[in-house]
Amino acid sequence: MTSRPAPRTDPSIGNLNDGAPELMVAGEPLNAGLLQRFYARRDFQPVWETRQSQADALVEAVLTADDHGLDPELFHASLLRRRTTFPPLRRELLLSSAFLSYADALAGGAVPVDRRRDSEALSPEPVDVAAALHAGIRSGDAAGAIEALAPKTPTYEALRGALQSYRANGAGGIVAANRLRAAEVNLERQRWLPRRLPADRVWVNVADQSLVLYRAGQPVFTTRVVVGDDATRNQSPEFRAMIEASFFNPPWVIPKDIVDAEILPRIARDPNYLARNNMVMRPNGEVEQLAGPEAGLGVIMFDMPNRFDVYLHDTPDRTVFNRDNRRLSHGCIRVQNPREFAALLMQRPVDAINEGIAAGGTTRHVLPTPVPVFVIYQTAFVDAGGALQSRPDFYNRDAEVWRHLQRRSLPQAPVARVNNRPAPRRRA
Repeated sequence: MTSRPAPRTDPSIGNLNDGAPELMVAGEPLNAGLLQRFYARRDFQPVWETRQSQADALVEAVLTADDHGLDPELFHASLLRRRTTFPPLRRELLLSSAFLSYADALAGGAVPVDRRRDSEALSPEPVDVAAALHAGIRSGDAAGAIEALAPKTPTYEALRGALQSYRANGAGGIVAANRLRAAEVNLERQRWLPRRLPADRVWVNVADQSLVLYRAGQPVFTTRVVVGDDATRNQSPEFRAMIEASFFNPPWVIPKDIVDAEILPRIARDPNYLARNNMVMRPNGEVEQLAGPEAGLGVIMFDMPNRFDVYLHDTPDRTVFNRDNRRLSHGCIRVQNPREFAALLMQRPVDAINEGIAAGGTTRHVLPTPVPVFVIYQTAFVDAGGALQSRPDFYNRDAEVWRHLQRRSLPQAPVARVNNRPAPRRRA
């Protein structure tokens, strides 16, 4: 039996060239992976001793990370405040680890993907933060280069302003604390999005139970939606996909887990349940509801392949859109005005959509241009009119994200994924 090597308590830049797995300063682990990538660009030579003003500016940025809703202690804040007490090499690596870790949090979020729920599947484009810091040093404004990695969306800027306002006003109590947490959590969710959002996109905010279609960056269509109910297995996930086509008169293939949980008990109570609902049992245990005006997917489904098998679609029950609580589905998104939405996506008149549906039969119509769709869960956000809005955290996701933004609350192991089974067919 071999023993595990002890952590390196006397770090050096030379050790990085050997791929040192663990580096520590005053008992705090440094980010060895990012350090190795950074110093490899600089021939494993010290950086900060001859760049004191840039180092000081970066330290100031890290110590005010709470302006971005981030706990500065995630980036060695306490050690940075007494950095002059450390020997030169330890101070060098401490500074670089803090700066790189802060850059990484701004660029892609402080909560790594492997510490999120399986349903929190949004990620921005990857950023080489070692290269970004290197380039910032060369430009003479390393702190500015790192700050530039954060989002610049209206929601991000408004939430940062809200944070400053809440703190400046000294608001106390549970309401002020909840607002602070909501701002911090939703700043983090903004960091999970691409830095350049597509000008043409579909934006589904599950927390707002709404859908917005953007053209050239401007909202051109808004409608209500129904989202997944509160049960963990039915909650609508957060992800990105591409709407490729519209299905007219789609059948609904009901996944086996829904069949087992809901359909089989109904069959046991009512042997004619399948026939009455135009359904047939498949050999693999799934149930197919044949196309028709009363089918679960309605008369239109928008084809957007994704690992969750969550889709946008119509519904035969139009009354549900009059409700404030529209958490009723198995995870899919039911659209209030699907024909108008289809007409915009397909760049055809609504009459043409109606004629295609009336013709009968299940048909697939490819969009002239695929349109990206973002399904998000933003409990604090800026609406199309520029006003800051808040919504209830009905899936109870905010608290878990917030804990990851606080160093004192970090778990010692990744959070278990909520759902490790294969993705179902169409959750509806």
